[in-house]
Amino acid sequence: MVKTQVQFPDHLYREAKRIADEYEMSFAEVVRRGLEEAIKGYPAGRTAPGEWSLPEARRMGRPLLPEEEWDLAARDEA
Repeated sequence: MVKTQVQFPDHLYREAKRIADEYEMSFAEVVRRGLEEAIKGYPAGRTAPGEWSLPEARRMGRPLLPEEEWDLAARDEA
């Protein structure tokens, strides 16, 4: 097992201590369990995204509504 030092914002520390007290476990156990849950959301094997550029614009034809009515149509208030 690795021993390390971590800094937490006060509110996170207080909440983690509360959980440890309420569930009768150590602060370290709360942190370990939290990291295990966080790691599930970031699976291994993700590669860095390549360079992205905006796709080339295409002509879509004439608008179906005059520009003055776009705002109302977008809000479905027409």
